[in-house]
Amino acid sequence: MAQQAYMTETADGGSGPEHRGARLRRLLDRLRNSFRGDARIWRRGVITALLAVLLALVMLAHAQIPNAIGNLGSLTETFLPWLGLLVPVLLAVAVVRRSATALIAVLLPAIVWLNLFGGLLTDKAGAGGDLTMATHNVNADNTDPSGTARDVAASGADVLALEELTASAVPTYERALAATYKYHSVQGTVGLWSKYPLSDVKAVDIKLGWTRAMRATVTTPAGQVAVYVAHLPSVRVKMEAGFTARQRDKSADALGEAIADEKLPKAALLGDLNGTMNDRALNAVTSQMRSTQGAAGDGFGFSWPASFPMARIDQILVKGIEPESSWTLPETGSDHLPIAARVKVATSGS
Repeated sequence: MAQQAYMTETADGGSGPEHRGARLRRLLDRLRNSFRGDARIWRRGVITALLAVLLALVMLAHAQIPNAIGNLGSLTETFLPWLGLLVPVLLAVAVVRRSATALIAVLLPAIVWLNLFGGLLTDKAGAGGDLTMATHNVNADNTDPSGTARDVAASGADVLALEELTASAVPTYERALAATYKYHSVQGTVGLWSKYPLSDVKAVDIKLGWTRAMRATVTTPAGQVAVYVAHLPSVRVKMEAGFTARQRDKSADALGEAIADEKLPKAALLGDLNGTMNDRALNAVTSQMRSTQGAAGDGFGFSWPASFPMARIDQILVKGIEPESSWTLPETGSDHLPIAARVKVATSGS
């Protein structure tokens, strides 16, 4: 009797599974009927289909887009994930136009986008790890440096990198972080705070004329790690010049050389690289190291701008270390979001 009552309820317009299935079947039937008997379904929507194919080609062959004119290739790669938003737009147009040609064509950019970024849609975080790291571009114009320092220290990071430090704000950060971190060093506009001893601390020349990168050995309970902190030059998008990034690219090459010369087998890079992992201009660095977000994060982990994050230009990269989890921290007084990662330093080969 209970089963009969349930079946009667759903048949009368309830919300049971049979009713939902019937509604879906009716929707598909209406869609099929709208196409049935229409001889023009293959001729309509040719422009939409061509746009879909073009979108797929841009995403598939982004590395072939030249940088000679306004660094167009790097600009495209910086915001590459956002091209996926065009797929549902093209799909909607194809449905409205009732074009079978366009519907099939839209599958191409959808497949390409999923192949490039589908892996980022799942949570790959693990529960392990023996070292937590965080990095934050604190913004030179930050009006609450002590509050920002407290916020990032509350993340539980064992090692914390800060970028865009001003000489006037450094004492404030030092006082605010002293209770949490016993060891620290500031080199130019970047700094490293650690719960574990630091040694072999030095500035890293990234061809700027002033110091925006450093290196230190952090002796953790699980072993020594060479930790680099870097703030690569900013890039600009200008109508008359395009994506201006020449100095950033030059500094990225210099940073890549320094990391390639590193003697310790376990290394990490924390900082604001002013570029994404897709940007070919950072290959000197990204070809050597793994992104913790890409390997063990949940989602894209966009970090800039803080008010509406559109790109992950703040990075935690590692080599010889296993990423376990990676995440974005809450907004502070900066225009960047802080990011953090949990990694496993101790390995079977340690």
